[in-house]
Amino acid sequence: MPDRSFLNWPFFEDRHRDYAERLEAWCAANLPVDHGDVDSACRELVQMLGRDGWLKPTAIDPAGPASLDVRTLCITRETLARHDGLADFAFAMQGLGTGAISFYGTPEQQRWLEKTRTGAAISAFALSEPRSGSDVAAMDMTAERDGSDYLLTGEKTWISNGGIADLYVVFARTGEAPGAKGISAFLVPADAEGLTIAERLEVIAPHPLARLSFDRVRLPAGAMIGKPGGGFRIAMSVLDVFRSTVGAAALGFARRAFDESVNRASGRNLFGAPMADLQMVQGHLADMALDIDAAALLVYRAAWTKDMGAARVTREAAMAKLFATDRAQDVIDRAVQLHGGDGVRRGHIVESLYREIRALRIYEGASDVQKVVIARQVLSNA
Repeated sequence: MPDRSFLNWPFFEDRHRDYAERLEAWCAANLPVDHGDVDSACRELVQMLGRDGWLKPTAIDPAGPASLDVRTLCITRETLARHDGLADFAFAMQGLGTGAISFYGTPEQQRWLEKTRTGAAISAFALSEPRSGSDVAAMDMTAERDGSDYLLTGEKTWISNGGIADLYVVFARTGEAPGAKGISAFLVPADAEGLTIAERLEVIAPHPLARLSFDRVRLPAGAMIGKPGGGFRIAMSVLDVFRSTVGAAALGFARRAFDESVNRASGRNLFGAPMADLQMVQGHLADMALDIDAAALLVYRAAWTKDMGAARVTREAAMAKLFATDRAQDVIDRAVQLHGGDGVRRGHIVESLYREIRALRIYEGASDVQKVVIARQVLSNA
């Protein structure tokens, strides 16, 4: 049984503990799904999660509170990731893809949330470009005014759910000011004329990813999310919320690797004695347990701080993502070592986790960028 004692920490309320137990039971009964066809698997997962109500936390209910419960998002991602990395991906992208609509969308735009929260539509967040990944303000894609419409021209790449999404939140340069202050956000239906899938991208842990091409995609002015020139602020505020959840997913991967390692050490003999009796093995397990608990404290501190009403948790979220993803990488690497040849055997859970964790140290702000974010926050407060 995985360690669930962290749920007794003061970060959580009874409703979180009840939610975690129900989700754990659901995951045990329904996951993992067959990953043979990744696109089909993701569609199936979105439908399953939506059908059974697990996508509701990913977006606001237009008739309910105007904020998301970040602790619930983190609990969900940690639990799903421990059972099936693709299930975590499917859940996470429903939230990241609609975050801008949840926080800044008009009532008309928020009608999409009825579909994404029930699994009837798949969402995507289109920010990165071929020449601007971490440096968002350097994007080239333009949205040119044409009468009362906008014409979007350019490319987006490394777009999760690219090729299977029903809607994209797209960021483009509208030119109100230089740099970050001249970017706006748009809601783009996947069937918009001029939007094509230029390339499907294959990575070490298969997920639906694509490069998108926009050839003078015409959108009405009502497709803009928020105000002209407000896109960078919108993107950063969305990442501010969901960056902590990346750390939670890393926690889920790390906990699974740790559980597999404990079982391995407990059930295998080495040099005439149980593997778990070797001090070197005990040292690995101690380091893994320490990294997991320390990461969990940072992740749920960030989530709790946001839920308590903090306008921004840039520093806390950056620390949570940086530490949790880096430490999860180390935990899983130790798990591979403890599993020996099995740890690098294609299809073994530990080998799968080794491939799954690597991308988390890159997307939604690479580890190196998180260090810059943390340092700037520290210096600005000095």
